[in-house]
Amino acid sequence: MKNLFTVEGKVIVITGATGILGQSMVAHFAEQGAKVVILGRNAEVGLRQQEEARAAGGEAMFLECNVLDKAQLEKNYEAIMAAYSRIDVLINGAGGNQAAATVAPDKTIFDLDVDAVKQVVELNLFGTILPTMVFVKAMVEQKSGSIINIASEAALRPLTRVAGYGVAKAAVINWTKYMCGELALKFGEGLRVNSVAPGFLLTNQNRDLLTNPDGSLTPRAETIIAHTPFKRFGEPEELLGTLQWLASDASKFVTGTLTVVDGGFDAFSI
Repeated sequence: MKNLFTVEGKVIVITGATGILGQSMVAHFAEQGAKVVILGRNAEVGLRQQEEARAAGGEAMFLECNVLDKAQLEKNYEAIMAAYSRIDVLINGAGGNQAAATVAPDKTIFDLDVDAVKQVVELNLFGTILPTMVFVKAMVEQKSGSIINIASEAALRPLTRVAGYGVAKAAVINWTKYMCGELALKFGEGLRVNSVAPGFLLTNQNRDLLTNPDGSLTPRAETIIAHTPFKRFGEPEELLGTLQWLASDASKFVTGTLTVVDGGFDAFSI
């Protein structure tokens, strides 16, 4: 019987691949037999990932990439097509936040740094739009492909301390739904676009907000755990099953959706 969930031989392009979540994705898909393209700004980490994947018997290629630089994205596209002649999956994982792009507890809306909010929106939203515009060309030509946009719990309900980030990720979900129809109606049912909203996972980006120097939880982290039925943070590896499903033929009739992976946080109330 055919394994619907296999990604073996698929060319999977991952932006933001040198971050904590991206590194987990790269290692997983290389282990699953995919040809993984590592796109990120940290060349040291990216080249290490490339060598680790190859040493383990996988296939991976690192390309330095700024997702807001369309000219560089075009060069990345040319390199990928020269190496593999196709792109089967694009995971838009690049993103990030700035402390200034929110209203601090001792401030009000009048103190909001609008320029910082614009930068966060640009990175998260346009850092998804631009790679999609560039890499979807291969999918249109081959009449098949899966795009997976990484959203956030902050997109589903307003959270303190992440105002700009929440707005940006909410826009990513709307963009996902828009692109679902845009691609399928104009280029065929083989092109799919979905999004995943991770819940609270400990990463370099949020570690200072959630843990103290001694490793204990901050008051914010304790509040999060109190509102999470699973009573813990998630692990990066716990996103991988959902990503594999969306990357594989097991989700051939799935498009325009949002899958929440959060231990019940979004569903829980008191």
